[in-house]
Amino acid sequence: MIIAWVVILLTLGSVLFYLVSPWQLTPLASNWGTMDTTIQITALVTGAVFVAVNLFLAWVILRYRHRAGRRADFEPENKRLEGWLTLVTGVGIAALLAPGLWVWGDFVRAPEEAHRVEVVGQQWRWSFRLPGEDGEFGRVDPRALEADNPFGLGEDPAGLDDRLVMEPRLLLPQGQPVQLRLRSKDVLHNFQVANFRAKMDLVPGQVSHFWLTPTEPGDYQVVCAELCGIAHFAMRARIEVVAPEVFEAWRDGLPTQADWLARANPDLEAGRTHYASCAACHGASGGGNAAIQAPPLAGLTPDYLYRQLELFRHGARGTHAEDGPGQQMRPFALQLPDEAAIGDVAAYIATFEPAISPPAEAGDPRRGAGLYRTCAHCHGARGEGVAATRGPPLAGLPDWYLIRQLEHFREGIRGRHADDPYGNQMVDMAQMLVNRRAVEDVVAHITRVGTGTEE
Repeated sequence: MIIAWVVILLTLGSVLFYLVSPWQLTPLASNWGTMDTTIQITALVTGAVFVAVNLFLAWVILRYRHRAGRRADFEPENKRLEGWLTLVTGVGIAALLAPGLWVWGDFVRAPEEAHRVEVVGQQWRWSFRLPGEDGEFGRVDPRALEADNPFGLGEDPAGLDDRLVMEPRLLLPQGQPVQLRLRSKDVLHNFQVANFRAKMDLVPGQVSHFWLTPTEPGDYQVVCAELCGIAHFAMRARIEVVAPEVFEAWRDGLPTQADWLARANPDLEAGRTHYASCAACHGASGGGNAAIQAPPLAGLTPDYLYRQLELFRHGARGTHAEDGPGQQMRPFALQLPDEAAIGDVAAYIATFEPAISPPAEAGDPRRGAGLYRTCAHCHGARGEGVAATRGPPLAGLPDWYLIRQLEHFREGIRGRHADDPYGNQMVDMAQMLVNRRAVEDVVAHITRVGTGTEE
């Protein structure tokens, strides 16, 4: 008797919790209201089965509970009961599958007038490609994938005017349909935007696709909904839904594949001139100055230097009240007049011989080696940096600088600005170091592994 009433109460409590729970679907921001309808149908069908089965169980416990002198009646077959169960089960399964199949057919059938965007996933970042004026994507050759050709575009002339989005930030036009074509450069990923009710696997060697019409302006988060590796949780991007004219202006300002291939060689002499003001703090050869908390720059890649100078210039770095050295750096970055100047000085700094700093005195490098396994996927096993993940080299950087930056990431002093996507990713990774001791341990390992002095 008690068990039967417990089953009844649990069933009614579950239904009540579903009806009054504050955890509901995120606000819909696309045309896929039918997705919500399908989810509601699924909840109703499975909910009805849940209630029916549990109430039947409670009834069986009450009706056929043990009584002295009564014996169970064995009936191995009941064709009438089997027929009813088969019919009811079949109707229930059809009610679950039919709406989903109908919506799925619409989900992958994009209108002719839809804008097209390619989504490229790799461990652990997103990038995007849009067709140029010809409206056609250039063919991709996986064998052409390399640091200088991150999209793997071959010699197809149709790809020369393709627009490239290197950063994990995509704009979409409000009220206009968009088809998203998805491909992976390495392992299985999943592109999901909860507010759009959009979700699709990226399968290596295949191109999947779906479409949607963004209906509400705003910022929406892209996540990878497939466990793709150790930094899966940090694989995120932003989608901004904007007015069509804003989207078109943004799209027309994107670099093309032809721009990427024909980018001008940097002017090292101009870079030397721009670096004159940097040398006062960072040294004539980029060796840094610990006394004024200026880190060494020698050994850092031009891509990373360019990105950081841009962040300083646009206020995504060096504006936090607790980042004193960053605040000092920003005025110098603002002295660089344009992107060409940034490229010139970054290329000039890259000509310096890499700095070598002494191993850290604090921390346990053996414990740090275990913690660094997560870092190695983006920064390399020996801290040499990985171009594909845009992870800068760490080898050669001094312990005081590494500790300060990791602490700043952990505390959100650095990396939380909306225009710093890789900083956002690094904040999540740094927070895996649970305390100062863990920070010192991993830094002790980094300062040894790059110089070959690890134990």
